[in-house]
Amino acid sequence: MKIRLILLSLIACVGMTACSGCDSNVKDTTVSTSTATSAATTSATASLTEDISDTATTTTSTTTTTTEPTTTTTTSEATTTATEATTTVTTAQTTTATAKKPPQNDASLEKRAKEILSEMTLEEKVGQMFIARCPQENAASKVSEYKLGGYILFKVDFTGKTKEQVISDIESYNAKADIPLFIGVDEEGGKVNRVSTNPNLRRYPFLSPQELYAQGGFTLVKSDTKEKCELLKSLGINLNFAPVCDVSQNKNDFIYARTFGKDPAQTALYVQNVVSVMKSQKVGSVLKHFPGYGNNEDTHTGIAYDNRSYESFLENDFLPFEAGIENGLGMVMVSHNIVNCMDSKYPASLSPKVHDILRNELSFDGVIITDDLVMDGIRDFVSDDMAAVIAVEAGNDMLCCSDFELQIPTVLEAVRSGRIPEERIDESVMRILMLKLELGIIE
Repeated sequence: MKIRLILLSLIACVGMTACSGCDSNVKDTTVSTSTATSAATTSATASLTEDISDTATTTTSTTTTTTEPTTTTTTSEATTTATEATTTVTTAQTTTATAKKPPQNDASLEKRAKEILSEMTLEEKVGQMFIARCPQENAASKVSEYKLGGYILFKVDFTGKTKEQVISDIESYNAKADIPLFIGVDEEGGKVNRVSTNPNLRRYPFLSPQELYAQGGFTLVKSDTKEKCELLKSLGINLNFAPVCDVSQNKNDFIYARTFGKDPAQTALYVQNVVSVMKSQKVGSVLKHFPGYGNNEDTHTGIAYDNRSYESFLENDFLPFEAGIENGLGMVMVSHNIVNCMDSKYPASLSPKVHDILRNELSFDGVIITDDLVMDGIRDFVSDDMAAVIAVEAGNDMLCCSDFELQIPTVLEAVRSGRIPEERIDESVMRILMLKLELGIIE
C-alpha cells in the first residue's frame, strides 16, 4: 500500500496546477465562494517550503478568521502552487514511506481498554456502539438511559447559541455518561458546515477544500484544519466527520462540491495533510465515504448502484483512504451505495464483503462506522428495526443513527438470542475504547 501511495504522490506532484474554486441536512448549510486575501496568500507563499512530514508539529500564522475574504484573485496563486508542487516532489516519498499507523496496538492502552471492557454490562457495550443524532429533548437523560457511545450534532444544535451555551449543552451530555462520549459534527467546510454557520462561533463559515487549495495550497489547508480543530475542541467536540475522501473531477457529480475536486493522487495528498493535522490536535477524523462515492446519486433519497470495475477502485478511489489510514487517527465511514463489483446484493454499509476489503485489503484495524441508518438508501433494503442488527453482522463497529431508541433494543435482543455472539460486540467495543483512549477522551 505504501509503494502505491509513493508512486501516486509523485504523479500528483508532477501534474499539480492551481484550481479555482451528508447527511440529511446538507441543504441547510451555507456555501461560501470567497477568494483569497492578500494576507493569507503572502503567508502561504512564505511557508510553502515546509515539509509535509512536519504537519503534526509546525505552527503556521495563516488563518482565515481575522481578515474578511475579498473577491480579488491574487496573481501569485499559480507561482504558489508550482512552488508547492516542487517541494512536495522532494518530500512525498519520505513522508509516505515513514508514515506510521495509529498506535492501536499500544500495550498499555490495550490493557486499559480490556479492563474497562471487562467491567461493562451488555447494555453498556451495545450502547457504546451507537453514535446517535442528538435529540432535541431530554438529550442528557437519554445518554444514561441508552448508555450511548456518542452524539452527532447538526446545525440546529448550534443555531442562535452562544459559545457558552454550546459548551454547557455538551457538558450536560457527558455528565450523564459513565464513559466519556464521542461528540461529533460534520464540519467539512464549504457546502457542509454545522458549527461555523453560527456567527457567534466563527465570523465566517469554513471554506471548502477546493477554495482553500486554490487560495493557498496545502499550507492554507493545514492551517485551516488546525484552526477548525481548535474551535471544535474549545466547544467540547472531539470528532469531525471529515475529510471527504471521495474522488470527483466532474462538477455534475452529486458529491463533487464536497470533494477536493482533483485526481486520486492529489486527493490522497489532501487527505494526508488534513488527517495528520487532526491527529496532532487529538481530534478524531472520519474518512468518508468508503469505498468511494464516484458519480453516484444521493443515497439520502434512494439507493445508488455503482457499476465501476474493481480495478477502478484499486487505481483511484482507494488511494485517499489508504493515505488517511496510514497517517490518521479515527474512523472510516462506509456508504450506502451498492457496489456491484464487490457485492451486488447489499449496500456497502451492510455488506460483509465490503468490510472484508476494508479490513484485509486496506489493512484498516480501527473503527468502521455506518452512514445514518435511516437514510432512504438503506430503507429500500431493510426495515428500520433490523438495520442495526444487519450492520453489526456486516462488520460495523459504530452505528450512526437517528432511531437509536428503536435500534438499540433490537441489537440487544439479537445478542441475547444468540444471533450475534457477544464476542462480536466485544471486538467493536475494544476498537471504540482504544480510539477514545488514543484521543484522550478517556483519561
